[in-house]
Amino acid sequence: MNTQRHPHLKIKLCVSGAAETGHCGPNALEKAKELGREIIKHGCVLVTGATTGFPFWSAMGAKEIDGISIGLSPASSEIEHVEKYKLPLEYLDLIIFTGFGYSGRNLLLTRSADAILVGCGRMGTLNEFTIAFEDDKPIGVLEGDWEMDETIKEVIKRAHRGLGKVVFDTDPKRLVEKVIELVNKDKISR
Repeated sequence: MNTQRHPHLKIKLCVSGAAETGHCGPNALEKAKELGREIIKHGCVLVTGATTGFPFWSAMGAKEIDGISIGLSPASSEIEHVEKYKLPLEYLDLIIFTGFGYSGRNLLLTRSADAILVGCGRMGTLNEFTIAFEDDKPIGVLEGDWEMDETIKEVIKRAHRGLGKVVFDTDPKRLVEKVIELVNKDKISR
């Protein structure tokens, strides 16, 4: 069996976060952009829920340095994506229209990525985190001027399962590096 990793395979890192960011604090959107840029600088592909807010800003950061940005939409078509869900088309190279609404999209989103990076978030972000945690995916939690990082720490504590493959950091670059290290442990290599 050939165990050499194909050079064309890129690590797919999903950014999960709030679509509505009014509660996220003053630095959240710049941190999201920085996270998107770091994903690309490390040779990875950005995957988001094709939404507004924190994920949108990470896609903006990725595209600022000509990275690849893929979105998984809850809608079944471009018209539904824009008109029903009121979601953007900008800063995405490819949008996959799942047609499964938010909860179905969240499942496909987390399973299609190699790891999840969580920023400021709300219920959907928590849903994506719990799916990834249950699936034993590598997860990076960006700590900042928001509550989601503390909420996730509490969820992990109350789950009585240990930390799993979850890492925390306040710096987007260090967080991406920690997550890539975890992802590489699950990759086929020589």
